Amino acid sequence: MATLQGKTVAFLVAAEGIEQVELTEPWAAVEKAGGTPRLVAPEAGEVQAFDHLDKADTFPVDVAVADARVEDFDALVLPGGVANPDALRTDAAAVAFAKGFFDAGKPVAAICHAPWTLVEADVLRGRRLTSWPSLRTDITNAGGTWVDEQVVVDESGASTLITSRNPGDLDAFGQALVERVGAA
Repeated sequence: MATLQGKTVAFLVAAEGIEQVELTEPWAAVEKAGGTPRLVAPEAGEVQAFDHLDKADTFPVDVAVADARVEDFDALVLPGGVANPDALRTDAAAVAFAKGFFDAGKPVAAICHAPWTLVEADVLRGRRLTSWPSLRTDITNAGGTWVDEQVVVDESGASTLITSRNPGDLDAFGQALVERVGAA
């Protein structure tokens, strides 16, 4: 199993609407592999996670996007939830932060609706990825190739892109995340 000892992984989320299990399971995978996950959000304070449409737990923000620097992290994880990436894609600083990982050639992992933020960052052109099925047209219009697979690892660009469709894919998503970040 890959180790993430000495690696710090940013988890970028909006203030609310995060699908809790898509935050907590990859977070636990990073910790189990010896890495340090850090919660990044547009504002300091707490974020509200959801279990589909029902409020779940809140989580403390480690660093606000305005204070976050791509060079302080080894990889980026974008959890899903419908409202979470929809809010992030309207936040210019959050979009720029996500794009910065592609510019720096660092691994990025996105699950479910999270690729919406990457559509906005204009980093999907020529990339192969998956997502929640309703994003297919958005991804295609952004120049990506959408496929219906449990986990897709695209290494065609400077930055490795890891994507999965939904919470049912979390085991494969977490394993691919740890393997690719550990190899980076």
